Amino acid sequence: MVVDSAWAAVVLFLGVLPNDGSSDTGWRLDAQIVVALLLPLLMVFRRRYPDVTVGGATGVALGQIAANVDPGISSIAYLVFAYTGAAFGHKWTSRLALVAGAAAGPLVYWRMHPVKTVIDNSGDAHTHPYGLGEAALIMLLMSTPFILCWAWGRLTRVRRAYLTELEDRAARLERERDAQAKVAVAAERARIARELHDVVAHNVSVMIVQADGAAYVLDNNPHQAKQALTTIATTGRQALVEMRRLLGVLRTSDTTDDYVPQPGVEELPELLDQVRTAGLRVDYTTTGDPLDLPRGVELTVYRIVQEALTNVRKHGGPHAHAHVTVDYGDRELAVQIDDDGRGTTTTDHLTTGGADGLGHGLIGMRERVGMVSGNLETGPRPGGGFRIRATLPLKTAH
Repeated sequence: MVVDSAWAAVVLFLGVLPNDGSSDTGWRLDAQIVVALLLPLLMVFRRRYPDVTVGGATGVALGQIAANVDPGISSIAYLVFAYTGAAFGHKWTSRLALVAGAAAGPLVYWRMHPVKTVIDNSGDAHTHPYGLGEAALIMLLMSTPFILCWAWGRLTRVRRAYLTELEDRAARLERERDAQAKVAVAAERARIARELHDVVAHNVSVMIVQADGAAYVLDNNPHQAKQALTTIATTGRQALVEMRRLLGVLRTSDTTDDYVPQPGVEELPELLDQVRTAGLRVDYTTTGDPLDLPRGVELTVYRIVQEALTNVRKHGGPHAHAHVTVDYGDRELAVQIDDDGRGTTTTDHLTTGGADGLGHGLIGMRERVGMVSGNLETGPRPGGGFRIRATLPLKTAH
């Protein structure tokens, strides 16, 4: 309103200046002063109330034409309202401004009746009305400024809407980016939780079994107890190394794969030796031609075998025997863990008794297998025991 008020003051000052060449006297002069006052007043509020001010300016213009009041310098304000209607008003206001601007030329021409002066052959001057073509050209020229101002206002509206759309799009993209960041953080936390679960559940269960055995044979067989304590120390160190590497992911902003524990199929014999040391009999068989596997598949196979053997040790009983099979196919890799332990009558003993007693073992397995688009089958074996079989699609790593 400050800018509009400044321009309104200029229009008011020019509109009330005395015009010695004006032919209007009396009430017509008073009407010109009223118009010169009303138009600047409407200009002050044109942005805040565009519909009202454009309608008011149209009414003033019609009244000025009806009263046959000659246009003055303040009539330049009508161009401002043609722009205002197109730039800030509602659709009907924009249309009103366009129609009024287009009709301004014909209406003013009709009220002023302009004539042209013609000098005949004898040198006498005569006035004649303009011809139809000349009159149409004059009316068009008188309406052109209004139409141009309306078009300028329309362009301003379109540009402002475009900028608003760009701002909304930028805000929406920022919100989507924040949402994606939150999803990524949640996925990373879930991945770290799975890693911690696998590391802690396996290594701690081995340490517990060895500690119980050491306490049992401590008095009768100190040498065997010493071996059990050595196994506990070795397992603890391995768990500490993996947990430190995992915590490195949490402490650094560069969460690359180099910080993530990535044991693979090659480390399975070491894992089985560790399990055998803990007292579980395990056989290991591979079929097919070994391939270079993607790191995600390598880690998935290792963690599935680790979790399955941990559950056999906890739920299979003291005389359980496990068999691990890794089958390299042309298009898929199958890993199967069978045990002949006490088994279960449910279709999924991990859901009621996972490695941590809360069913997180099976959940972690399914999440890992799902991340590599594989398939997981779990259930009791015919004749007793339990079977876990994971089928993972293969794409040879280059």
